[in-house]
Amino acid sequence: MDLTILFSPLDESIYADISSPSSFYKNIVAFGEKMPEFKGADIAIFGVNESRGSTRNAGTSNAPDEIRKKLYNLKRGTGPHRIVDLGNLNIGHDLDETYVRISEVSRMLLENNVLPLILGGSHDLDYGQYGGYETLEKLVSILNIDAFLDLEEKKELDANQRHIHKILLHEPNYLFSYTHLAYQSYLIDPLSVAVLEKLYFEAFRIGQMRTNMQEMEPTIRNADMLSFDITAIRSSDAPGNAQAQPFGLTGEEACQICWYAGLNEKLSSVGFYEYNPEFDDATKKTASVVATMIWYFIEGFYHRKNEHNFRSNDFLKYTVSMPVEPETLTFYKSKMSEKWWMEVPYPNGVKRYSRNSIVPCSYSDYQTATKGEVPERYISMLAKLM
Repeated sequence: MDLTILFSPLDESIYADISSPSSFYKNIVAFGEKMPEFKGADIAIFGVNESRGSTRNAGTSNAPDEIRKKLYNLKRGTGPHRIVDLGNLNIGHDLDETYVRISEVSRMLLENNVLPLILGGSHDLDYGQYGGYETLEKLVSILNIDAFLDLEEKKELDANQRHIHKILLHEPNYLFSYTHLAYQSYLIDPLSVAVLEKLYFEAFRIGQMRTNMQEMEPTIRNADMLSFDITAIRSSDAPGNAQAQPFGLTGEEACQICWYAGLNEKLSSVGFYEYNPEFDDATKKTASVVATMIWYFIEGFYHRKNEHNFRSNDFLKYTVSMPVEPETLTFYKSKMSEKWWMEVPYPNGVKRYSRNSIVPCSYSDYQTATKGEVPERYISMLAKLM
C-alpha cells in the first residue's frame, strides 16, 4: 500500500527555522515534499489529528504538530536514529474509520519490524493502536498510564471514557494482560478496580508507584504496547489538558517511565494522547514535557541490550527450592543489565503462551522466594497462563 494516500505532509512552519545539524529534526527523515521510506527504519512517528472521541478535551486534534515543534528542536541522542516521520494520518469520516486506519498503518509497520510512535489525539485512539496487533498471531500485553480507568460502558459517554472497556471486549480476543499505572483513587469507582482484579489484571495507584518506582520497572518491561494519557501528569508540569489534575506523575517520573519503556525489547508500539494545546501555557510547557518523554523513550530504545536467549552465557540461572508448591522456582539474571526474570510454567501444547512464560521480575521477587514464599508476580502470571 502507498502510505502517501493516507497521510498529509508536515507544514513547513514546523521545521523551517531549525538549522542546527545536531537537532532531532535534522537527524530523521520527515514527510515534507516526499513520503519517507519506512522499511528499514527503527521507529515511525505519525500524528492523528482526531478529537471526536472527547468532547471534554476537543483541542487534542491540534496536539501532534505542537509536540513536533518542541521535539524537533531537541538535540539528537545516541544511536543511529533510523527514524521517519510519516506526517499526520488523514482521519476517517467517523471515529471507527479512523481506528481502522490507525490499525492498518500500525500493522504494516509492525510487520516490517518498525515501531509505531503515535501522537494523538484523544485517548480512545489507542483502540486503533491495539488493532494493529490483530493479525500478528500473538497475545498482547498492554500498559496503560492514566489518572482515570476509562472503563465506562454507557454508549452516550465519550469514546475516551470507554476505550479500555472496548479493548477488553474486543473480538477476536488476543489480549494477554492489561496493566494500569498512575490511577488516582479519588477519581475512580472502586468497583472498576475490582473488575480488573477479577480478570487477573493489575492496577497501581500513583502512591504505590511513587513508593518505589524501580519496582514498576518489571511491570513496564512486560508490555508489548504502551498507551500514555497526559492526564496522568500533574497540572503544574502538564497544564495542557481539560482534566489536568493537581496531583499525579511529575514530568521527571513520566520521562523515567518512558525510558524504561524504551529499554523494553518486547515493547513494539507507543502512543501519547490527550494533550490539548488550548489549555497549555504561553510557552507550551506541556508540549515540551511530552517531547522530552518521547526523547527519553527513543534514547531507551537505542540502549536495548538484545536480552532474549535465557539459555546463553549472558545469564545466570538461579533455582530456588520451595517448601510448598511449586517445588522449585527458576530465576534468570542478566550479566549485562543485571535485570531479573522468573520462569512460570504454561500448559503443555499451548504454544501461544510460550513468549509470556518467562516473566520480568525484580531482585525482591528472588529474595521473597529464598524466604520460602511464592512471589505475588508468580501467582498472578500463573493464573493468566492456566
